[in-house]
Amino acid sequence: MEMKQPMMTQEECKTEGGGHEEAQENGRLMADGVAEKGPKASPQSGQVSNGYPASSPQSPTEACTGSGGAPRTLVVQQTSLELPRETWSKKMDFLLSVVGYAVDLGNVWRFPYICYQNGGGAFLLPYLLMAVFGGVPLFYMELALGQFHRSGCISIWRQICPIFKGIGFAICIIALYIAFYYNTIMAWALYYLLSSFSSMLPWSTCGNAWNTANCTRYTFTDRNVSWSDHSISPAEEFYTRQVLQVHLSSGLHQLGAVSWQLALCLLFIFTVVYFSIWKGVKTSGKVVWVTATLPYVVLVLLLIRGATLPGAWRGVVYYLKPDWKKLLSTTVWIDAAAQIFFSLGPGFGVLLAYASYNPFHNNCYKDALVTSSINCLTSFLSGFVIFTVLGYMAEMRNQGVDHVAKDAGPSLLFIIYAEAIANMPAATFFAIIFFLMIIMLGLDSTFAGLEGVITALLDEFPQVLAKRREWAVLGLVCICYLGALSTLTYGGAFVVKLFEEYATGPAVITVVFLEVIAVSWFYGTSRFCSDIQMMLGFSPSWFWRVCWMIICPCFLLFIIGSFLAFPPEVKLFHYLYPAWTTVLGYCIGVSSFICVPSYMVYHLLITPGPFKQRLLKSITPEVGAAGGPHRDIVTNAV
Repeated sequence: MEMKQPMMTQEECKTEGGGHEEAQENGRLMADGVAEKGPKASPQSGQVSNGYPASSPQSPTEACTGSGGAPRTLVVQQTSLELPRETWSKKMDFLLSVVGYAVDLGNVWRFPYICYQNGGGAFLLPYLLMAVFGGVPLFYMELALGQFHRSGCISIWRQICPIFKGIGFAICIIALYIAFYYNTIMAWALYYLLSSFSSMLPWSTCGNAWNTANCTRYTFTDRNVSWSDHSISPAEEFYTRQVLQVHLSSGLHQLGAVSWQLALCLLFIFTVVYFSIWKGVKTSGKVVWVTATLPYVVLVLLLIRGATLPGAWRGVVYYLKPDWKKLLSTTVWIDAAAQIFFSLGPGFGVLLAYASYNPFHNNCYKDALVTSSINCLTSFLSGFVIFTVLGYMAEMRNQGVDHVAKDAGPSLLFIIYAEAIANMPAATFFAIIFFLMIIMLGLDSTFAGLEGVITALLDEFPQVLAKRREWAVLGLVCICYLGALSTLTYGGAFVVKLFEEYATGPAVITVVFLEVIAVSWFYGTSRFCSDIQMMLGFSPSWFWRVCWMIICPCFLLFIIGSFLAFPPEVKLFHYLYPAWTTVLGYCIGVSSFICVPSYMVYHLLITPGPFKQRLLKSITPEVGAAGGPHRDIVTNAV
């Protein structure tokens, strides 16, 4: 950075000369303070410490006594007191990581199920409206916040609104709860993957040790098989009696022992996760080139195969046929809002963490539009992949598509889709690539969730963890594995469902609501837009401002109100969750959200001064807070 400085007048020289000795002393003190981190002085007599030639005057006195009246050049060197923050090796590493995080297992099973349940093609209208006015603005906001302040979800609040710092701790606890159950689903998929390496898929026949007398196998070649209300497919019995062994548990009050097969599968999953994220985004950014792209290859292969199956058109028609009357139901709009929110995934600390490793002037606006569009299109594509197979199953069983597609959640993948694969030609090949795809989709989201926690902890406690990242990641992975042991029991599927319904949904939506309020109304939309203009060179339009200030808070309040007004009736298989499990579920959800009000009280108590002064200071960004472009800077003037 250069500043043109005209020659001083003689009177100015006298004034400056009086303070010259003090300025030299201050300069020596500052130089000593940064001697270790600043550039070394060149031994050459004609050079100064920043490498520029010593043609500029070295002091105000020399500037006055120097010959000539031409303007002098003042060279200013800025030296950061902190180590430079790690950045992505390539822009594509970041984009693939964000896409891999947003596109997860929910895109494959939740969107198709919710779509046909809420009016088929008519559901796309509320889905797109909720995406444009709610999901994408929140997605964009978090990317911009993370990139500008360059901090994780805990320390970033010192630069925004310190009293809301509890949001960061709540996000970390929610991420742990997700890690407790989400990776168990990948362990199930790994079990299926290992079982697929056989000439005859084990869930395609009824003559196995885990089968019961009600096991009934359907094939196109045997039309004499009759299906009754008591009939159970071999795929369902393999999933419930061999993989989960849920028949050995009577409910949440009696979970039973830990399945050692699933424990080994989950151990392998966490081992892969550890060695993918232990070195930071430099390593995870390379892994996502496989885990984020392979699912798309598999989806295209499965779509081509599904489209050629008999009866595939029945599933597609059922998937897309619009029922416009459904749009009059508030449930459809609630499902659309919840689906787009959990699909894009703001509020989990991941987008903040990933964006914090971007270059300061990266175009995060374009990134938000591209990645969110890819996520929505992937959900739409997955619907065709699933429903072509459901149409095939309906044709094979001579039933309606609605009867075949009655299962939601993981059952749609591990029972219905697995059974369809077992009846396809080249069943072993399609089973291997399908369950490999499920694992890859899950790994991306796990990388992201744990990276959000690690980044938050490293930024909040740099003195303790900065040089011990590998050990910090190992400790976090071990905690997640131990926390997931309850989901590996015979009744572990009941625990997974409980965590999915109560531990994450309402809590994270409430946390994001407070986050939007803190950024838009306390930090200020004008200040936030000025930050974006500093980064990108242009300010967000009125549309984004209105969304952040009004529409997004209303969007989130709408979802929160739906949870309170219509509490879910939780049921899995034939087990209806008793009333005490609802209380337990809400307690788990509140255990994370309680960090927000608790930290508010704590921050007000430790802040000195009268209450009004403490409150004002608590909602004012701290000056010189760590992180972001406003790090402590020492300026060496030469």
